[in-house]
Amino acid sequence: MRIHGIMHVPFEGLGNIGNWAMAKGHSTTLTRLHEDERFPSPFEFDWLVVMGGPMGVHDEGKYPWLAKEKAFLGEVIKAGKTAIGVCLGAQLLAHVLGGRVVRNAHKEIGWFPVSLTPPAWNSPIFGHLPATFEAFHWHGDTFSIPPGAVHMASSEACTNQAFSYEDRIFGLQFHVEYSHESVADMLRNCPDELREEGDYIQKPDLLLACEERFARLQKILFELLDAIEERSLS
Repeated sequence: MRIHGIMHVPFEGLGNIGNWAMAKGHSTTLTRLHEDERFPSPFEFDWLVVMGGPMGVHDEGKYPWLAKEKAFLGEVIKAGKTAIGVCLGAQLLAHVLGGRVVRNAHKEIGWFPVSLTPPAWNSPIFGHLPATFEAFHWHGDTFSIPPGAVHMASSEACTNQAFSYEDRIFGLQFHVEYSHESVADMLRNCPDELREEGDYIQKPDLLLACEERFARLQKILFELLDAIEERSLS
């Protein structure tokens, strides 16, 4: 299987999605928008993975490539491809599908529980996950559930944490792809956000404190990707 990733900044890559792909024998390629790289044809890959970034969906004035990316995502969806968006990537997919992206009531940074919604319990994808699990978060915006999509997960600080559209387009506001190195990269590149006060902003020393958390996170990710793979091949 061919997996193509979109990166918006150099410090938010595929993370453990790349490790899952390698273990499965799948190929991975990248478009690095921060380096002005081109988009491939939607027919050059099987899955698209859209990563996060500190910019917002509506920041086209500062990041002109956002308009091109939105058009590309529309082509990918129309082509019937499988697409997974994480954080900013989820917001972009929601936006292209007709949802709204706005500032969330709370900035959410750190380790917080995510709970599946009742429709997710019977989902062929999300139904493989625990009803509640701890995920990593680093976001200030949120998306509405796009028309035709199904609300799949929520957290205390953010109602819309995941959606599924036609069981092939998936938006995850939370991070399950992050490794210890991923979080360390965020701490190096976005330290100012941790100086803010908030009920859902954890202290920097807590973010890297427990290796068992990263092992559990990887397990959740691999279960999710295995389910998407099984569905996409059926």
